Amino acid sequence: MSSIVPAEWAPHRALWLGFPSHADLWQSNLGPARDEVAALARALATVGGEHVRLFVHGREALADARARLGDVSGVELVPGSFGDIWLRDTGPLFTDGGKKAVSFRFNGWGGKYELEHDDTVARQLADLSASLLKSHDFVIEGGALDHDGFGTVLTTRQCLLNANRNTHKDLPWTEAIAESALRKSVGASRVLWLGDGLLNDHTDGHVDNLARFIAPGVVCCQQGTGDDDPNTAAYDAVAEALSGALDARGQPISVVRIPSPGLQHGADGEIVPASHMNFLIANKAVIVPTYGDDAVVDALRPHFPHHVVLGLPSRAILTGGGSFHCISQQVPA
Repeated sequence: MSSIVPAEWAPHRALWLGFPSHADLWQSNLGPARDEVAALARALATVGGEHVRLFVHGREALADARARLGDVSGVELVPGSFGDIWLRDTGPLFTDGGKKAVSFRFNGWGGKYELEHDDTVARQLADLSASLLKSHDFVIEGGALDHDGFGTVLTTRQCLLNANRNTHKDLPWTEAIAESALRKSVGASRVLWLGDGLLNDHTDGHVDNLARFIAPGVVCCQQGTGDDDPNTAAYDAVAEALSGALDARGQPISVVRIPSPGLQHGADGEIVPASHMNFLIANKAVIVPTYGDDAVVDALRPHFPHHVVLGLPSRAILTGGGSFHCISQQVPA
């Protein structure tokens, strides 16, 4: 069995964060997305107790990041090459105090967004972290998995079993094969399977938008907000699927429900996959994306008594398809 991926609440020695760097991808949202990422980096360094390693592509982006954050203690600007900022998916998962890292084959979320350099990000971050990288020849994104640090992995069938990720001539990619792959790569001894993710989530249902471990044996998921919340059924299915479930220690899972952002539309009128589940658990703070309502901060605060819980806006980052968790990757201490 491979080394177990630590829980996100375990101490970090560094936190990687992607900085929006491509005007052709972000267009009119480039400046607002940079504003939001800069606010997140500043909060992580000043309140969250993190050494933030801001991964930046290109001279223009580096100059912009330096102007915004060059004077912030605890934020290090690191030049590199990437297609876009979703380091949770393109980067590696770190284990063993950051001495080791695990990566998977990356195919642009099922062939939807194949950008130059994204398939090299895992190697870059591992090398820059002085981590020994072990690569696996199957497709999994980091945001498709959530870990409790004891070998329990939370994931969704919609993503992990999707034929656009892994196909075999003679053998389908089944739950059993996926569980074997997770056992060999991230030390999973128990996999908790959920169903579908959020509506219009181009990741095909990443679990870090749906449900997250917040403590040993405790999973947080959302409660539908308003009669028109498009994901109420998906949220309720999470709670039902985990009812009576056991973790890798044989302990029962308890489920915490917090309010969702409710129905949210993009500038084009399309429903967007806004989620408070894309929060970051830093060394001293939990930073949760907000969409015009900070009630979620009060809902989360009792569950993180040893952390400061902050809400920061994430509407511009969401135009690219994700939020705070998606653009980050922690290196354990």
